[in-house]
Amino acid sequence: MSESRDAAASADFVQSLARGLAVIRAFDADHAELSLSDVARRAGIPRAAAGRFLRTLDSLGYVRSDGRLFALTPRVLELGFSYLSALSLPEIVQPHLEALSREVGESVSSAVLDGSDIVYIARVPTRRIMSVRITIGTRFPAYATSMGRVLLAALPDAAARAAVEASRPDHLTARTLTDVDELRAELDRVREQGWALVDGELEPGLRSIAAPVHGRGGQVVAAVNVSTSATRDTVEHLTLAHLPRLLAATAAIDRELALV
Repeated sequence: MSESRDAAASADFVQSLARGLAVIRAFDADHAELSLSDVARRAGIPRAAAGRFLRTLDSLGYVRSDGRLFALTPRVLELGFSYLSALSLPEIVQPHLEALSREVGESVSSAVLDGSDIVYIARVPTRRIMSVRITIGTRFPAYATSMGRVLLAALPDAAARAAVEASRPDHLTARTLTDVDELRAELDRVREQGWALVDGELEPGLRSIAAPVHGRGGQVVAAVNVSTSATRDTVEHLTLAHLPRLLAATAAIDRELALV
């Protein structure tokens, strides 16, 4: 029985397709341009076969050549577009959150704006740092959260003010900023610097820092934050140690979303 399955698998294997894909994979960031011999060596196929595949890819627009060196064209992105376009925003964001959480050793989340609230769409918790349990779909008032301020700052000024006023800012803690004009000034600062830090305004002892995520057209579609305890991390540590990693993660998400 197993021998027949192996034979069927062998019969279904298209070697020419496998070789063609190997030619495409021969190119990477460190080998953006390759000679015919280099392609054959890196793909592990005869030089003559590599030449046929390269000429075919050239005629289809996936490869360009100056007569000596070959390079991929942006059209190869089409090969992954169907996969990426089928992914939802949370599915794209989640692996980046997991990597960021491992780097900083803290809880990491992503949220979108829904009216005057943020709604969590992805999360990697490391420890319980809030009195309420945060799950996918949890909502908080945007004005008192780092992700909310990032998302509000991306709105036109009139829309941001309307969202803040609609939430009827209240003192959730002794530190909560509730004055609408002061909140507008804070949103201006967030818009200018490209990130937001909230210290104990949503819940006492909770500190978080957030940055925006941009869609294909450059619009802000979500936010990502790193949250921690005031007893464990200083504001300085958040901005000096966690912020660069956070910005690197959101930039990586932006690059992936640009293909969707």
